[in-house]
Amino acid sequence: MADIKVAAYICKGCGLGERLDTDALVKIAQKDGKVPMAKTHDFLCNADGVAMIKNDIANEGVTHVMIGACSRRAKTEAFHFPENAVARANLREGVVWIRPDTDEARETTQEMAEDYIRMGCAEVKAMTAPGGNPNTGGSKTLLVVGGGVTGMTTAIEASKTGYPVVLVEKSGALGGWAGMLYKRTPVHEPYKSPADTGVADLVSQVMGDSNIKLYLNATIAKTDGAPGRFVVDIATESGASHTEDIGAIVQATGFTLYDMNKLPELGGGKSPNVVDQAGLEALAKTAAAGDGVIRRPSDGQPVKSVVFVQCAGQRDPTGTHLSYCSGFCCNASIKQAMYFKDTNPAVDTTIIYTDLRTPGNGEDFYRSAQEKGVIFTKGKVAEVVPNGNTSTVKFKDLILGDTDAAMADVDLVVLATGQVANSGINIDAVAEKAEEGVVEVKPISILNLTYRQGKDVPQLKQGFTDSHFICFPYETRRTGIYTAGPVRRPMDIAQAREDATGAALKAIQALENAELGRAAHPRSGDLSFPKVRLEGCTQCKRCTVECPFGAIDEDEKRFPVFNESRCRRCGTCMGACPVRVISFENYSVNTVGAQIKAVDIPDEFSEKPRILILACENDAYPALDMAGMSRNEYSAFVRIIPIRCLGSVNTIWITDALNAGYDGVMMMGCKSGDEYQCHFVKGSELGRVRLSKIDDTLKTLNLEKERVRDLEVAITDIERVPDMINKYAAELVAVGPSPFKGF
Repeated sequence: MADIKVAAYICKGCGLGERLDTDALVKIAQKDGKVPMAKTHDFLCNADGVAMIKNDIANEGVTHVMIGACSRRAKTEAFHFPENAVARANLREGVVWIRPDTDEARETTQEMAEDYIRMGCAEVKAMTAPGGNPNTGGSKTLLVVGGGVTGMTTAIEASKTGYPVVLVEKSGALGGWAGMLYKRTPVHEPYKSPADTGVADLVSQVMGDSNIKLYLNATIAKTDGAPGRFVVDIATESGASHTEDIGAIVQATGFTLYDMNKLPELGGGKSPNVVDQAGLEALAKTAAAGDGVIRRPSDGQPVKSVVFVQCAGQRDPTGTHLSYCSGFCCNASIKQAMYFKDTNPAVDTTIIYTDLRTPGNGEDFYRSAQEKGVIFTKGKVAEVVPNGNTSTVKFKDLILGDTDAAMADVDLVVLATGQVANSGINIDAVAEKAEEGVVEVKPISILNLTYRQGKDVPQLKQGFTDSHFICFPYETRRTGIYTAGPVRRPMDIAQAREDATGAALKAIQALENAELGRAAHPRSGDLSFPKVRLEGCTQCKRCTVECPFGAIDEDEKRFPVFNESRCRRCGTCMGACPVRVISFENYSVNTVGAQIKAVDIPDEFSEKPRILILACENDAYPALDMAGMSRNEYSAFVRIIPIRCLGSVNTIWITDALNAGYDGVMMMGCKSGDEYQCHFVKGSELGRVRLSKIDDTLKTLNLEKERVRDLEVAITDIERVPDMINKYAAELVAVGPSPFKGF
């Protein structure tokens, strides 16, 4: 390593000077931290304090900066020194704000601060300043796959910001699902009647935009590369192939209605007079082109009675059909009911629902339908029995409790069957069907990715593309590839257009970050990237397999090849590596290990246990910070190290801590499983799989299993986390001090 010069800067502001002996902290940095230059400042984050640091960098040759002040999550712009390695010791939220301001607490509070100074000095010396990913791409073109409302909106919004767009649609016309509609639910006042779909206007904008390159009757034959430098082969119906250089991708492939033929008990497939919502839209368009009268498909006679069956094959607790609510169906049925009432108020129009879901201004739309004479009946349809040109609808009346309610001689039955995402290959579903001996499975890929992990973006168990609806919408596990619209979750047209705008902005952010060598969400702007010492690699493939984002491939010699532009910088590969040859410039086994070893461990007679907390930086660490902001007190015996993800935890950290005499180790990570909250999707889950084997380490060391605790922590656990810490500290007192103290 080149010569480094470390300087420590300790702030007195925000009450630190009043609560802590900052002169003693300077001495700790110099003596224990072995830092030649250490200074204090009244308000380190103000212009004068920052200028002092910059002056030392420019004139004193400082290469590594350790700041003892507030949390690393605060004042990030003030303490941004991109050419230097920077570490932060959290003295504000992590010490003075979580300890009582009493004489009795002063000693342990000071000890806590001194340890964080030692840890910060140890961490920064194990770091180098990230230089950014040199393997960047410069394409600023956005690929949009799917020419429906979502895809067209994405293309238009991206073009408006100045970015060229390639739009690929598999059919011969733009419009998608919305293009099949006669009308749409209204999105403007007065929310009284069905409105124009707006598809023609969107098509006109796309066709008239020279910044949008359109491929119709086309599919994606191959997607290779990474953000900023994707190479996409587009196959057209004529057999021609076109190659486009792409910076980022938005998949907006929409949905297909659930097959009503799978609902024979509701008349699906048994009568032409039982249709789904798409079938009714077709009837309405045909009627509009003629005399305006919607006619019965079986014999062409005008419909005099119609029943809409909500949740047809949806919200199914048995798992036979769709387990979820598609959201748009209630308003869609209300709109379709108005097709009849607006043409002929005498048409007997009934909507049978279990729960009517018309959020926001949909309530006004619902009231308008009532005023027009649409009947709403709360019930659960049990059976639709076709009989010639009519049907009998049998249902349970949920208001009157009548289990034998029925409506006879119904001319038309409309099933609200819900949305199924057009998301491409569902690897799990294909595997399940193959195991069941179903030979007709023909998986179709949309993106045809050349990733080791599969040809399409991963999906949730319902088939929607994997993204967290709250924390990181649009994101997929394939960096630079985003999804929008009903392929991501069920939604209506208004939501899809909003989704499209958001996805376009995220895609633009990704291609801009790629050109600058920066990470994408959630460590947006991070210039570090994984490096591997191949001479120490055992070719175990754990990093390749466990990477949640498909960022690691293998070369011809079966060594890992890191595709940095795909990397999210979670460190899961680092935690997976059994020989510890993977690291980041500013985050490694050594940077965390050095902090663990820097803590002063009191002897067994001091009655001052030490508890190591490895806290996820996305949820647990913010919760701890906010606990400090709320002045929620917790034990002075904990020493907290923020980690990028539970998936980055290498078990050597736990072994080292226990060997060093720590009395306990708390792991704080995000919720894992189907309802995961991990910003790195699989990181916390993979981390917990590894940590499940820590019992073997405890047995080897002859230690109690209570010494290590794995906890799920959400960012909102501001009061719960301090309580968990305090209870655990009390438990360890009962267990007794570590037998390794003093060794």
